[in-house]
Amino acid sequence: MPELPEVETTRLGITPHLLGRRISRLVIRQPKLRWPIPQRLISSLPGQRIEAIERRAKYLLVHTVAGSALLHLGMSGSLRVLDADSAADKHDHYDWLLDSGRLLRFTDPRRFGSLLWQAAGTTHELLARLGPEPLSADFNGDRLWRLSRGRSAPIKTFIMDQSIVVGVGNIYAAEALFAAGIHPRRKAGSVSRERCQRLAEAIKRILDHAITRGGTTLRDFISPDGVPGYFEQELYVYGRAGEPCRNCGSAIRSISLGQRSSFYCPQCQH
Repeated sequence: MPELPEVETTRLGITPHLLGRRISRLVIRQPKLRWPIPQRLISSLPGQRIEAIERRAKYLLVHTVAGSALLHLGMSGSLRVLDADSAADKHDHYDWLLDSGRLLRFTDPRRFGSLLWQAAGTTHELLARLGPEPLSADFNGDRLWRLSRGRSAPIKTFIMDQSIVVGVGNIYAAEALFAAGIHPRRKAGSVSRERCQRLAEAIKRILDHAITRGGTTLRDFISPDGVPGYFEQELYVYGRAGEPCRNCGSAIRSISLGQRSSFYCPQCQH
């Protein structure tokens, strides 16, 4: 699934082509994605000028005066800006035709992506209970330490809780825990304030660096300009089970946590 750096890379890629443009028409080929595309969006979005494009967690919000479109890439979705006469393929589910003569196209083989609507002056229910952005000043080690007291959940599961901090998905949680030297199974409530601080700093540093590298291409993610993300080449533990740790040489191990594969070094993380 595209994680925060991939979604941010997408936002950066489409913004120069969309900002200030007017949406002249929608072409909906598949109205039923993860959720049905709401009729309110279909009737409200055409004719609107795009005022801003924001990322909130793993959602993209395209703001207009009438309201905001919420776009989610799902498991395998991608957004591309193409010429308006570009032929559509089987998995191209919707187009936004722009007054520039180009279009924004959403492609998603698995159809887990979504296109929803947030009326002006309201907050969509999917965004209402989200925690702070990991790259913002509102997220820090003190917050991690305070909210983790008394929590018996594994620390990896804890930092992937979207009410604690948004956008820390499986790949980057594994990499941040390695950088902080914390075993993914350690109980969240047993992590000291000092180590929480190191973990928060690692999350910020790794996410920020992944954005500069265009995200991580593991299966389906390609940026809007067709270029794969390069952070995969710099992963220390994720997807490297059995390979030597780049710090100590021990074999990287894999376990299952919350029905997800988790990777760690048995020597460097405790």
